[in-house]
Amino acid sequence: MIVSTAFDFKNLKKLVDWKLLLFLVLFLNVKLAVKIPAIALIYLLQFNFKFGFSFKNSRLPLFYLLAIAIAVLNWVISINYFNLNYNIVLLTGVGFWALCILAMHQVKLFVEQDDTETIHRTIVIFFILNALLSFCNLAAIIWETGSINPYTYQGQYQKYFIGTGDYIRGITFDTSTTNAVLNALGVLYFLTKKNMTMLFVCMVVMLFTGSNFTNIMLLICFAILFIFKSSRDQKSLIAACMMFLVVFMVKISPQNYMYVHEGFKNTFHLKLLQSAQPPAGKPDLPLTLMPDKWLTADEIKQKIAQRHIDSVYVISHPPKSVLDVKAQQSAMVTTPTPKSVVNEKKSLPEKPLTVLEGGRIIIPQPNINLKPYQHIADTNAYQKRLLAFVNTHKSNLPLSAQNNYQSALPGKAISSIQTISFLGHHPSKILTGNGIGNFSSKLAFRVSGLGFAGGYPQKLVYISPYFLSNHLDVFLNFFSKKTDYHSLTNNPDSVYDQLLGEYGLLGLIAFLVWYLGYFLKHYKALTYGLPILLMVVALFFIEYWFEQLSILVFFELLLLLNIKENANKVIPEYVR
Repeated sequence: MIVSTAFDFKNLKKLVDWKLLLFLVLFLNVKLAVKIPAIALIYLLQFNFKFGFSFKNSRLPLFYLLAIAIAVLNWVISINYFNLNYNIVLLTGVGFWALCILAMHQVKLFVEQDDTETIHRTIVIFFILNALLSFCNLAAIIWETGSINPYTYQGQYQKYFIGTGDYIRGITFDTSTTNAVLNALGVLYFLTKKNMTMLFVCMVVMLFTGSNFTNIMLLICFAILFIFKSSRDQKSLIAACMMFLVVFMVKISPQNYMYVHEGFKNTFHLKLLQSAQPPAGKPDLPLTLMPDKWLTADEIKQKIAQRHIDSVYVISHPPKSVLDVKAQQSAMVTTPTPKSVVNEKKSLPEKPLTVLEGGRIIIPQPNINLKPYQHIADTNAYQKRLLAFVNTHKSNLPLSAQNNYQSALPGKAISSIQTISFLGHHPSKILTGNGIGNFSSKLAFRVSGLGFAGGYPQKLVYISPYFLSNHLDVFLNFFSKKTDYHSLTNNPDSVYDQLLGEYGLLGLIAFLVWYLGYFLKHYKALTYGLPILLMVVALFFIEYWFEQLSILVFFELLLLLNIKENANKVIPEYVR
């Protein structure tokens, strides 16, 4: 028995590269305090610093070195040597690029040293672990709410409800968007591998995160693959995945569908935006009966939501008599703040179950029109902090300093216009940008000391005036208000914006030629790599992914693996 166990364990060690798995689990963790020890540990286990940078056949993307060079060049040009706080910002930013280099170097070593099947099994184990953690996240929510479908659960002041996916963070403990993107990459990978089980696992986890942008990008990739590059079996798998999406939107999270629908209407102006102030002579009517012409854009959204809630309640609670309705309402008025469904059930009126014709039983439910089932619109502590900052810097905040300012464009579009306008008004910044941490980056938000992307010492706080009056202003304008505005479309984060604003045209060109070009020169060897590359190019619009130190590490692993799988068939010189 002992010999057999040792034999099995020895075989298990051969099946998976445990060093690679450990590296992925630790380095993709959201905490920088975990990432840095992880990179140190992996270099102790696999000591190698032969990066192989060169302008011809560079072993790693030359973009990383060029980004550091542009940042240093900009620092020299700006003559900002004596600003201690900015010098620390510069060193921190260079440190992030150095971590990108170290991480990709290790990924490259793993791909060079391991056979492709071992790496594939390691990737499978990683996604299994991520799925288990994600399902644990969901199970914890179900346990807390007592609702089998928390995506429609409105108790606890709608703590979950449409935002349930925000809590499905998986093995990285990062945002749900990170989890969604990882699983979207997994879907494309396992689709090509024809691994139906892992394909559906990744698809389900991705849907549970509720990331609408990721869903849309994956649908576009599916459409391209379905039309141009897929076998009959893969077309069937794509159709099955799309059915999963339909079921999730219609049955599990119908409010999410309404949110996407309204978002498209507002973003693409399929209806005229209402004035911020209603016309004079507004009639005294309840919100649900008020004509749209008398309502603001926000009030129209509230009206739609309230009518939906009322309709669902009426359908699921057919009144038996006037006395029954009054008895239920009087019993529900004393309902305490629901911490779990157990408390809610205790508050239900004591009356027999209603049995309809055919044997269908109607179970009494809580009155979702009561306060504990409505969204809290009060300003929270974080928003108060942002508002206090706005009040202090009004003269430098053209958008957020205005009372009740409403833009016809989403925040991300405003940010792009700001970047182009900034470069147009500062021609000297066109080539090298405004400098690292000075215009548009996760680093710029972090060092502001406002609690973005983690804490930062107050005595070292640094805020560039151009960042303050542009992207920070956009963020404050939307995120200091109620949560209706806290969406991906209003967040200024974008890799393209970061490159143009802080590294200029040189940075953008370096990215296109020496990062994307690094992979595209092997395009003949790419199978699942092409749709993955397409998706990541789109995802660069929604986050500062290089500073996130998560998604791109996994993206680079998949692309390098795909190139190696087909290198002998197409590009024999790849493996040197």
